[in-house]
Amino acid sequence: MSWLPGPEALAALTLSLKVSAWATAGSLPFALLAAHALARWRFAGRGLLNVLVHLPLVLPPVVTGWLLLMTFGTRGPVGSLLAELGIVLAFRWTGAALAAAVMAFPLMVRAIRLSIEAVDPGLEQAAGTLGASRAWVFATVTLPLILPGIVAGAVLAFAKAMGEFGATITFVSNIPGETRTLPSAIYAFLQTPGGESQALALAGVSVAVAMGALLVSEWVAVRVAARVRGA
Repeated sequence: MSWLPGPEALAALTLSLKVSAWATAGSLPFALLAAHALARWRFAGRGLLNVLVHLPLVLPPVVTGWLLLMTFGTRGPVGSLLAELGIVLAFRWTGAALAAAVMAFPLMVRAIRLSIEAVDPGLEQAAGTLGASRAWVFATVTLPLILPGIVAGAVLAFAKAMGEFGATITFVSNIPGETRTLPSAIYAFLQTPGGESQALALAGVSVAVAMGALLVSEWVAVRVAARVRGA
């Protein structure tokens, strides 16, 4: 009995890294926009936006996956349009990235929003009085100050995407080499006689990634707090 990940386990790990990277990178611009809107803007529907952003945290992941399938499946309102363009998400690794991004999105938004709210609005207003546009103020004043929060949010989102299971398996199933990510592979190994060792090896990888993400996030949070205090 080998306790080292075999080819199938390594393939699942590689796919998980790919899916998580794309999920994090693809959702980051939207998370930054949503976090800035919730932290700084006052508009009708702000409460609804806040609810929609955090909805994946409270919905059962299977429900989220089913909603994605109904929306982005080849017969869904969005999926059918994408299919005409040759873009298919259901039962593809790209769909796994979408599901992981949706589930990780609230964590990223939350981390970035807290970082933005920690920035003194007076600094932004001072830059504005000097004639700088809002976009320039954000790029030169706000963005450098919230960079640790962005990193922390991205790290947490990546770790969440690595561990996503319910929404992913509902939306894209568990296809070896295509959509079998690390959690799906663990589940499959546990259903296979003699697969416990491989499941344990992948579980160890999952624990290491989660612990590493939490440690990095905590370190970044300390740096943010020190910066706010003027250290």
